[in-house]
Amino acid sequence: MMLKDKVAVIYGAGGGIGSAVARAFAAEGADLFLTGRDLAPVEGVAQEVCSGGGSAEPAEVDALDEVAVERHLQLVIDNAGRVDISFNAVGIPNAKILGVPLTELDVERFSEPIAAYTRSYFLTARLAARRMVPNNSGVIMTVTAAHSREGLPLVGGYGPAQAAKEALTRDLSVELAPQGIRVVGLRPYAMPETPTIKDAFEPRREASGMTWEQWQEMLASRTHPRRLMTLEEMANVAVFMASDKASGMTGTTVNLTMGRLSD
Repeated sequence: MMLKDKVAVIYGAGGGIGSAVARAFAAEGADLFLTGRDLAPVEGVAQEVCSGGGSAEPAEVDALDEVAVERHLQLVIDNAGRVDISFNAVGIPNAKILGVPLTELDVERFSEPIAAYTRSYFLTARLAARRMVPNNSGVIMTVTAAHSREGLPLVGGYGPAQAAKEALTRDLSVELAPQGIRVVGLRPYAMPETPTIKDAFEPRREASGMTWEQWQEMLASRTHPRRLMTLEEMANVAVFMASDKASGMTGTTVNLTMGRLSD
């Protein structure tokens, strides 16, 4: 098992990406501490993991609240003794931030995703790193999107937010790598199993004249294999990147756009 006995904290564990990563980590032997702003979906994921023979403790944690994150991490240390992996899959509802041209967008709505995504990632990474430094080991991870590297219409501050997270991954790594801590990201593209892609489609439905099925086909046509990535495929890469087998990877975001973007 690639993550046997590793202690992993997953933020946003009730969402599509967070829950997929939780299942994959558990399958590879990790002991999980799952968090989310809404407890019910996190408890559902934890129950699924435990039913499959894994270990998962759910908790209600607002990843934008420094005190809440700090308190929960101390609970993890008290129970497990350490934190080996911190995975941030926190998102905010895209319906609130998409669909308005930049020239018509107010500054608060533009700034909201930039502030929320970067604050959450910074807080969870910084507080986890403080627990990892004494052990001279650990992996800090997050998820971004193709918006970080290409211009797309009607996405407001979402694209700048993803680009900022990738910059933060590099900055965290250059400071933490000498202390044995790797910092890496994943950049998947348009996974139809997540609500994110549907949120992106809705503002464009009328303008594009496309059905939901046609929208997926259009996105898939931009990848090399002419299909979209599954959550399972993304989660399998997350397992590898969190494992000791990826010890040479830090300060980078793995391109999972299936050829949509070139590095």
